[in-house]
Amino acid sequence: MKLWDKGFDTSEFVTRFTVGRDREMDLYLAEYDALGCMAHAQMLSECGLLGKDDNDKLQQELRKIHAIAVDGKFEIAPDVEDVHSQIEFMLTERLGDPGKRIHTARSRNDQVVTAVRLFTRAKLQKIIETVKGVFETFVSLSEKYKDILLPGYTHLQIAMPSSFGLWFGCYAESLADDLQTLLSAWKINNRNPLGSAAGYGSSFPIDRQRTSDLLGFDSPDYNSVYAQMTRGKVETVVASALAQLSQTLAKFAADCCLFMSQNFKFISLPKEYTTGSSIMPHKANPDVFELMRGYCNKISVLPFELNRITGNLTCGYFRDLQLLKESYLPVFERMQMCLDFMEFILPKIQPREDILKNEMYQPIFTVEALNEMVVAGVPFRDAYKEVGHQVFEGKFHWDKPLNHTHIGSIGNLCNDKIAALFNEVYSQFNFEKVDKAVEELTKG
Repeated sequence: MKLWDKGFDTSEFVTRFTVGRDREMDLYLAEYDALGCMAHAQMLSECGLLGKDDNDKLQQELRKIHAIAVDGKFEIAPDVEDVHSQIEFMLTERLGDPGKRIHTARSRNDQVVTAVRLFTRAKLQKIIETVKGVFETFVSLSEKYKDILLPGYTHLQIAMPSSFGLWFGCYAESLADDLQTLLSAWKINNRNPLGSAAGYGSSFPIDRQRTSDLLGFDSPDYNSVYAQMTRGKVETVVASALAQLSQTLAKFAADCCLFMSQNFKFISLPKEYTTGSSIMPHKANPDVFELMRGYCNKISVLPFELNRITGNLTCGYFRDLQLLKESYLPVFERMQMCLDFMEFILPKIQPREDILKNEMYQPIFTVEALNEMVVAGVPFRDAYKEVGHQVFEGKFHWDKPLNHTHIGSIGNLCNDKIAALFNEVYSQFNFEKVDKAVEELTKG
């Protein structure tokens, strides 16, 4: 069954090739297409294009379909092309003419892009709320371990003193910047393409602002051609924000893999969170961090894939856009899984407190000695040479306390300012407005 059926049969091979994995991917969108249908039917009724009785019946059935989809029980029949067709056929089968009328003033083109926007918004909200929890854990760990020192590295060579407070805190601030990119993606996504139809609007006197309000969007995508042209563009913007977030998590995971190795021994995990070897009895591998690094690295390349699908398309709809779903829709599950893992594993990390007692780390204090000489009046370059000679002659030793006071240093982590930065951005997400709109649509 096809919405565009005109009374002749299409080649079965063509059908299989053009439908591809659409039916499988569309299961991600079922509850969101139902939401779009609710708003569209309500708007049609208010504009006099759909009777009130018909709208009431449609709303009742659409809420049932939405509930089935939320429960994960929505199915697309084997002979139905996609989720949009399935919902319309279900409405027509149950209600007759009202089901046939719901497609008035819209196309599957604006249906799918609207459903993807609503899907993206819901998944982004959950991701952003989880990022907040991960951020708060990083800040808490930074404060808890701010006095435990560890060596800092450049070129993977020991460089200068660092601390676990500085290390955990740097990832908190990275998440604050990631949140800024997520806010941009959220705002670009949270606009309404519904009513653009096939990309050129409609002669029906519809109210696109009304569907925007009903669905909790900030505004419509105003130009109907651009509303369609955003398909692929919005997905790439969102994927780019997720890529930035995934790079933060991947870098932290890589640090943990390094710091858990026997050559470093900076951190450890309880043994129940490590894995073993089939041949080497001594192994306690950081597989969890290795896999998180791998998952996040896969996410980080998604923007390039999406861009290549859409990069040479002119404006207007093309079937190529269908292929975006296969990589884009599942990425939120992987991103959420990595964030959930971070929330779980972060408090389990056990920093080692006596790292710098090892004499091999003495050279990280050379800059401390150099700075002390400069304060005493020795020119910087002369002090540099003197300390360098001490190191190469094996005579350098430092056992004095550190005194780092400037913004962002070991002794002045500025976690309160980083938290303020994060919270200022977080406050700009209008989750309450979105939640209220969806609740009012689904509960009637």
